[in-house]
Amino acid sequence: MKKIFSFLLLSLFLVSCAGSDSDEIYFDNPELLLNIPSDFPDANSYVSLNKPTKYGAELGEKLFADKRFSKDNTISCASCHIQANAFADHNARAIGIEGRIGLRNAPPLQNLMFLKFFNWDGSRLQLETQPLVPIITHEEMDSSILEVIGKITDDASYKEMFKKAFGDQEITADRIYKSIAQFEYTLISANSKYDKVKRKESQFTESEAAGYATFQQKCASCHSTELFTDQSFRNIGFPLNTDSNEAGRGRVTGIPADFMSFRVPSLRNVEYTAPYGSFGQFETLKSVLDYFDSGVLNSENLDPIFKNNGNRIPLTEQEKENLLAFMKTLSDKEFTGN
Repeated sequence: MKKIFSFLLLSLFLVSCAGSDSDEIYFDNPELLLNIPSDFPDANSYVSLNKPTKYGAELGEKLFADKRFSKDNTISCASCHIQANAFADHNARAIGIEGRIGLRNAPPLQNLMFLKFFNWDGSRLQLETQPLVPIITHEEMDSSILEVIGKITDDASYKEMFKKAFGDQEITADRIYKSIAQFEYTLISANSKYDKVKRKESQFTESEAAGYATFQQKCASCHSTELFTDQSFRNIGFPLNTDSNEAGRGRVTGIPADFMSFRVPSLRNVEYTAPYGSFGQFETLKSVLDYFDSGVLNSENLDPIFKNNGNRIPLTEQEKENLLAFMKTLSDKEFTGN
């Protein structure tokens, strides 16, 4: 009788263990509280559909740094988007697998949740659709999302992270895109000296203050709002990229008036994002200001700010020096780790 009783107890124990092993483990995945200044623009409307969460953003950061996204496992998103450079790099044009040279300069990744367009030509309106571009581009990762999924689908650490972020271990393209976007939404830069001056925690030097005055007079019409870009597309007469695939915004819209127009870049952290221009035409900020002063390339669709002023923005050497001093106040050392 004792043996039968013991056997029944053992059976009940084993059934109990098996049942607990099969139970789904619930992970609390709270929405992240981001420190967003009150004077920043409204977030892109798509953000509300994919709000950053603790485990979603963690997964996105891991995916962002995974070199298996490229065909030969040598290039990740982080290879061209380096934190110290405000998530840009110092190459004139992006360099992909096997040293292949891309069409354009890798743009910085900051305050993306407030942007209405992505890429130099605004070809993407939703951040969640952007990662596919470098994955499939021949000059960048030259891969496919199915190939990426195949490489990571048996990775135990990813299975655990997808489960924490989405409730189960299934790895899908949509979840990959959403996770990367969630991580990128957290890349908010708003703690530069300029921001501290606005919060009355610091003061401009005489040169910085003079530069800010010149900036408001001669630059702020394009580099407006607290993002320091109005997010418009403009042809500002920069030297042309001779690559036959390049047409700027016109490549997206097919409209002649958009030919060689590019999205106005933010000036936040501009100190760290050299070279400048859609394909790195200028090595330094000073050379950009010199070019504006001496006269830009004329064209039929040149922006009126230049066309109505003799194709230039006149600047004295002192104004240039002060402007450079002011633009350095937009450097967020906490954000870049510099």
